[in-house]
Amino acid sequence: MTPLFPGGTSISDLAVYDWECADGVHGGTPHLHTVSTEAYVVTAGRGEVHTLSAAGFARDRLEAGTVLWFSPGTIHRLVNEEELRLVVIMQNAGLPEAGDAVLTFPADVLRDRDAYLAAATLPAEGPEAERAAAARTRRDLAVTGFQQLLKEVDERGGQALADFHRLAAALVRPRAAAWAELWSGTVEAETERTRRQLAAIADGDPAHLGQAAVVRTTPRPGPRAFGMCGRLRTWTPLS
Repeated sequence: MTPLFPGGTSISDLAVYDWECADGVHGGTPHLHTVSTEAYVVTAGRGEVHTLSAAGFARDRLEAGTVLWFSPGTIHRLVNEEELRLVVIMQNAGLPEAGDAVLTFPADVLRDRDAYLAAATLPAEGPEAERAAAARTRRDLAVTGFQQLLKEVDERGGQALADFHRLAAALVRPRAAAWAELWSGTVEAETERTRRQLAAIADGDPAHLGQAAVVRTTPRPGPRAFGMCGRLRTWTPLS
């Protein structure tokens, strides 16, 4: 079996969108993750990440060498000031790809699951210009909702954020059982494997060391994908 990337995490190389928003900021789509922590390792350029959590609204500078991460429930928006590039490390590899993220669309869209899915889903095929336009439209709708949410937090405090979290949780609830199964076969299995290895070492049994493997990856073919925050390059393990 091909070993998982360390810790059952996933990585991607992100070139943050430089598209301008209605508020004059250039960057990505505001969203949160419902069960996964996300980390940034900034490799080039300059920018910020704007976050909204129980601690309130914050802006954190991003430049080459910055390492920053945030836990589930943190709404985040990447701002690209100058060719911002990141390596993104995601907890629970597979769950973000399976819909762990919820975008900050306006509340009327969040309350209608079909409307949300229609607005959040990008075309898998077609001319790149059309897919870029769809990604930009999605981003702009999420920025509109994010601005509305910031205003509501100013007016109603933490209750406004709690209301958004409830809508987000309701949207992803139908996927929770499938997520649990996926997590059990990957992250939980890796944790159990480490438990067995610790027990083996304690017993003086080094047998698992003889099963060591080196895994090399290559980029997935084709152009970078259109992600929530920018153009993504991911890798495929070689078996």
